[in-house]
Amino acid sequence: MRKNRLFYTLILFFCSHWSVCFSTPRLTIIAVVDGLTSENLSMLRPYWQQGGLRTLSEESYQTSVSFPHLVYGGNETTATLMTGTTPDRHGYSMDKYFLRRDRRRHAMLEDEQTWGIGTTLRLSPRALLSKTISDRMRLLYPASKIFAVGLNPETSVILAGHAANACCWLDAEQQQWVATAAYSSGLPTAAYDQNQNGRIATLAARQWIPRMDMPAYTCPTEVEKKKSFSYEVGEVLLRSPEANTLVIELALALQQNEKMGTDQIPDLLMLQLNSLSPLAVSDKIQSAEHEDMYLRLNHDLGFLMEQLDRRIGRENYQILVVGRPVLGTDPQTLNDIHMPVQQFNVDRAAALIGTYLMAIYGHERWVDGGYGQSIYLNRTLIEQKRLALETIARQVASFLLDFEGIQLAMPAHEAIMHPQLQTSLCKRHTGDVVFVLQPGWQLMQDERHAIDKVVDDDPQAPLLFWSGSLRPMPEGKLTATDVADLIFK
Repeated sequence: MRKNRLFYTLILFFCSHWSVCFSTPRLTIIAVVDGLTSENLSMLRPYWQQGGLRTLSEESYQTSVSFPHLVYGGNETTATLMTGTTPDRHGYSMDKYFLRRDRRRHAMLEDEQTWGIGTTLRLSPRALLSKTISDRMRLLYPASKIFAVGLNPETSVILAGHAANACCWLDAEQQQWVATAAYSSGLPTAAYDQNQNGRIATLAARQWIPRMDMPAYTCPTEVEKKKSFSYEVGEVLLRSPEANTLVIELALALQQNEKMGTDQIPDLLMLQLNSLSPLAVSDKIQSAEHEDMYLRLNHDLGFLMEQLDRRIGRENYQILVVGRPVLGTDPQTLNDIHMPVQQFNVDRAAALIGTYLMAIYGHERWVDGGYGQSIYLNRTLIEQKRLALETIARQVASFLLDFEGIQLAMPAHEAIMHPQLQTSLCKRHTGDVVFVLQPGWQLMQDERHAIDKVVDDDPQAPLLFWSGSLRPMPEGKLTATDVADLIFK
């Protein structure tokens, strides 16, 4: 009896382990698309006779994704999508952070302990504090092949997570793939081959002209109706259709070279694509050139799926496409519907606060600077003068409340517990005083540089999840923290 029980226990163990291996498709592709919106997809769907977006719109699970934290149009959204956590946990609240030591702004993923390959940028995922989709895949399947390919350095590194084999992105100035040495495989052979065989230069030398006659487009501008549009691809490479083509071609070369999706161990391809045209000032399509980006993206995704169908079979892969809010609704459009957008200058606010503290405590540099929604006080000076940091922070918060456009202001230790802010703030990078703007205000670093590119109250992104194998999907809308779990259910 004991032997029989042991025998059946072993059978159940191996069967359950076998089913886990087969429940995840052999290859998962996750594509984060800058500026992709549900409204644009709905508007253009009738015009797609075929292609990847057409297939996804007809055959995939579709929903909208909302973000449970402040959205600036940077990679705070990418980090949330990839980790399933919010900035207070994954640590990526904005693309840059203020460093008190030199009173300068630094890229969030900047890492002096690593090196760039073909680039002077030194980036790593060290600042990401939570596990990403890539990391979870590596923990479940240690022999998985995991690669990330993108257009933006920080986006690409976030997609790669801590555990990818390699991560590379397209350098527009050099017109070549570059990488970071933070990953074991460095610059993949497939990327090196594209750099050497002239493919990037060939596409960059092309002229980008409309795919269709101008009357066939849904919303050409008055200028486009008269003169059409035309670009030298090399001059607008990262916001051209050819950038997406290069990402897709490299993804397929990696799949072939690394034999991804050809055995029973699941593999992962992470891609960054773009739907925004060179002159786009909003995620919403407002020109023929922007619409043309969607048409060609549809074609590129269709080519990707056709090739994977042929190489590894439809039933052996899945593809998740999710948008990333980048520009939101442009201020002019909001002005046109009588919702004017006003600007709040953080540098100017920090300077006024410095003058205010000088009037109280003497002519010293009491403020180190301001960035994002934080004011950074000169803690060293405050300590030297034997003053109470909390007292000064409360004085500054009270002073800020008198500024036009400020809705809330409070010391940092209160802000990280505030219901409106606690998911949006990373304790490591938050200043001494935190403020929140009223609706209709845009956060500016100075007169020319916007920090907050997305001024919408509740920015959302479309999600399309196609799988060659049947699997249950959740109902209704998702938050960005739910997306990572879709891959592993």
